[in-house]
Amino acid sequence: MDVILARHTSVGVPKGTCYGFSDVPVADTFEAEAAETKRRLEGLTFDAVYSSPLTRARKLASFCGWPEPYVDDRLKEMNMGEWEMRKFDEIDDPNLQLWYDDYMHLAATGGESFPELYARVSSFLDELKTKPYNRVAVFAHGGVLICAGIYGGLFPAEDCFRHLVPYGGVQHINI
Repeated sequence: MDVILARHTSVGVPKGTCYGFSDVPVADTFEAEAAETKRRLEGLTFDAVYSSPLTRARKLASFCGWPEPYVDDRLKEMNMGEWEMRKFDEIDDPNLQLWYDDYMHLAATGGESFPELYARVSSFLDELKTKPYNRVAVFAHGGVLICAGIYGGLFPAEDCFRHLVPYGGVQHINI
């Protein structure tokens, strides 16, 4: 099955803000960025379209022609717990440096770890493989696309953040 994943467009929060699980607005550049994503998807037909429940992903799905995608909570970005909506340089938590040193294994205080995010996304993709689809679109987040890229064999986990798809970008995997 072909799975085409689109990352949401830029967000309307100050640079350096930790916003993973939070439902934040899109940036003023939404229409221009979304038009580029829509162009990348032109000509493709999908048996099903899925989206994260967060507004920034659903809004892009709608702009691209799918106003009512299947919404799945497993497609949310990583939960950053107590750090959500705080600027990283203003977080006064001794766990922050530990997380910086080992973000591939440790969770944000009160949040989830990368392995937990990966398990969540893998669960979605495992279930998707049981469906009778040929091609599916998924509108989600950078962390979700990284996990899908690992799952789909595009790159190894050790090197994954070098492959972060830009805002509004598209990634293709075959499962």
